[in-house]
Parts: sequence; structure tokens; C-alpha cells
Amino acid sequence: MVKRWADWLGDRMTATSAIPAALVERELLLLIDVFATMVGPLRRETRAIWSRAAEQYGRHAAIRGLAAGEVVEEMQYLRELLIRHLAPAIAALRPRQGMALLLRLNRLVDRGVAMAVVGYTDELAATLVPASDDGRGRRTPDPAELNAAVDAIRHELQSTVGT
Repeated sequence: MVKRWADWLGDRMTATSAIPAALVERELLLLIDVFATMVGPLRRETRAIWSRAAEQYGRHAAIRGLAAGEVVEEMQYLRELLIRHLAPAIAALRPRQGMALLLRLNRLVDRGVAMAVVGYTDELAATLVPASDDGRGRRTPDPAELNAAVDAIRHELQSTVGT
């Protein structure tokens, strides 16, 4: 699924040469992994992780130089990818179960879109103030810091899920 999502994103993944495409693919994989836990028995425990992962994705989208609507569109690709990938399984469920699952998936993607926009906006606002010690507001992205942020969320997910 990550490969297909990355293919849909195309040149946006490499809008800036300072952020490698492999990092964006790691973020996409993290979003899908967190999303998968959101429809299972650990959904309550991973709700905050989903919000943080989507917000971080929005921050990184701003750093990649995307426009505000583009981060929304990238998250909407996730919705389309999930619907295409899960359609046969949803169709096999009883109508009431299938509709409930489809509505839950859409709510989760909507929350992810909202949090990505929050992260995007926060990152843009941070560029308006002088650079701070935490790295926000810096014009040149540091791939090591971006990787560390993805690793931190991945570690939190793994410790919550127990893998």
C-alpha cells in the first residue's frame, strides 16, 4: 500500500532535495501501521498516536514545501487507497457491519486530515518567528531530526501494541 500511495504522490515526495523520498515513505508506512491499529482492539490506546503521527506528517509536509491543500490531498489519497484495498472485505460483511466499518474508517481519516492540517499550520507559523532551540522556524530541514521524530512515534506505537 505504501508503494501505491507513494506512486500517487509522485513528485511531491521530492519537492525539496533536503528531505529524501525514503523518509516520506517511512512516514507513509508509519501512518498505515498506526491506522491499522485504529480499527482493532487497541484503537483507544492508539488514538493519541494516530493524532501525533498525522500532525507530524503535516509538519513534514510544510517542510517539504507543499501548499496547504496538498497535505489534505495527500491524506485523502489514504482514504481512497483504503477503500480500494478493503472494498472486497467490507462488501463481504453484513450490510450493517460493513457500513459501520466504512464510517469508522472515514472518521479516522477525517481526524488524520484535521491533525495534518494542524501540524502544517503550526510549522508554517513557526517559520514566522525567529529560529528557536527546538529547531522550529529553521528554514533548512534536518533529515536526522525528521527521522528521529518518525522513530519516536514508531517506538511509541510498538511499545503500545507490544511488537
